[in-house]
This record gives sequence, structure tokens and C-alpha cells, in this order.
Amino acid sequence: MTRFSLLFVVLLISLFTIEVLQPVQQNVILPFTSGIAWVSVNLIQLFDSGVIAAGKVIQDIESGFAVSIEPGCNGVEALIILFAAIFAFPAPLKHKLVGFAIGFVAIQGLNLVRIISLFYLGQWNMVWFDWFHLYLWQALIILDALVVWLIWLRMLPPPEQGGPPQANGDGDCQDNRDGTSDVQPQHA
Repeated sequence: MTRFSLLFVVLLISLFTIEVLQPVQQNVILPFTSGIAWVSVNLIQLFDSGVIAAGKVIQDIESGFAVSIEPGCNGVEALIILFAAIFAFPAPLKHKLVGFAIGFVAIQGLNLVRIISLFYLGQWNMVWFDWFHLYLWQALIILDALVVWLIWLRMLPPPEQGGPPQANGDGDCQDNRDGTSDVQPQHA
């Protein structure tokens, strides 16, 4: 547990530090955030054609109302937390990669729902927009990362412990720590 905790904290600090560096913001985070805006607008246009995206801004053409997807609203922080939790935990790399890929989709999927709902809430009522934006959705996105991590933990195969016990025809053989075996008969 100590190893996990230390590695988790080191990964968090390292990744959050890297995330705020200007070259990373400019070359990774901003294009990623613009991509989220583009995907959001394409989803919105399935039922509302009066919406456009310009970089990280989503705007309603008719009313002029717009939202800008800023750092903290793009799901990157939740992804960093999930990444640190998964990669700090002792598990095979294949399971870590699959878990993070599924978590990425889950977090960004929920984040798209968040962005689209906030876009419409802001046009309807700014008080509700602020409350949902600052309190409810922030907590739900982080909770999503936690739930994904907990589900991932439950789906991991049990760790191998020196190989399977040997069995004979009369019962199960269990290896003792001193190298001897106990035969326990099985009753039907």
C-alpha cells in the first residue's frame, strides 16, 4: 500500500506539473480541447444545426451565446488522476493499458454530456449554469474517474501465488510453507 501511495503521489505531481507547462498547453492541451469542442458541436448538430465551434468555443449562431472549454473543463485532470491510480497499482501492463483506454472513453464520454448540458443550461439560466458547472459536474467527472478505477480493480485477475496446488485422485493437495503437502479428502 505504501508503494502504491508513493507512486500515485509522484505520478500526480509529475503529470500535473507537465500539464501546466506552456509548450504542453499550446501543443497538446489546447488542440485536445479544440477537438472536444468539435466533437461536442458535431453531436449537438444532430438535433440543433445552429451551433458552431471556433477553437475551444462553442457558440449558438442565433442567440450568440457561447461557452469556452477552459482548462479544468476538458477532463484532462480526471484522466491524470485515473492514469496515476492505474499505473501506480501493481498489475500487468496490458491490464493497465486496457483499463486506461476504457477509462479515457468513459471520462470523455461523460465530459461531452457535461459540456453539451452546460451549453444549454447557460442559455436557459446562468444561476443553474454556475451551480452545475462549479459544483455538480466537477464532482461527477472526478467521481467517474474513481468509479472507473474501482471497476478496473475488480476486473483484474487475482495475483498468482507460486502456481496452482497439485491434486491427486483422493483429494486436494495444498502446499505448506515448509515445502510439505497436506492431502485433504473431499466429501461428496
